[in-house]
Amino acid sequence: MPASDPSDELLQLHAELAAARERADRIQAHALEAEAELAKVRAVNADLLARNAHLELMNEKMRRDKYGVRSERSRRLLEQLEIAFEDLEADACVAEIEGEIAAAKTTSVVAFTRKRTTRRDFPADLPREDVIIPAGQQCPCCGSDDLGRLPPDITETLEKVPARYKVIRTIREKVSC
Repeated sequence: MPASDPSDELLQLHAELAAARERADRIQAHALEAEAELAKVRAVNADLLARNAHLELMNEKMRRDKYGVRSERSRRLLEQLEIAFEDLEADACVAEIEGEIAAAKTTSVVAFTRKRTTRRDFPADLPREDVIIPAGQQCPCCGSDDLGRLPPDITETLEKVPARYKVIRTIREKVSC
């Protein structure tokens, strides 16, 4: 029986681990979806119970309006129905909020990234005026006088002169030691 190469076994174990993690992620996502669906069903159930209690309360009130007050007991029964309706209505609100929270766990939200605008060059036919800002004669870090020239930073700004446009190019000379 030939001995297997340890690196092959290690690669196989890595592949099995990756597959197991993928299965676990799928199972977890499925469980979250089931939890959200359960919360949604509970919210609908609580809402239906509250509606049913509301209809019973309305029915009892209409019966009292039609036939009149029969006894003190019916008044207490009506008050109990109103309290039960309020409780069920509160439970329905709580169940709805829980359903929204469970649904929020399953949905993934992509973060908004602002689209950067690309600036275009000004038309070449506009007149340009160069303003040159000279670089220092000494290095600001070490104070050396032996500086080499680098390409300048050029910034173009559009300036409106009444009935005339011109581009002002600001050239900042740069040096390096």
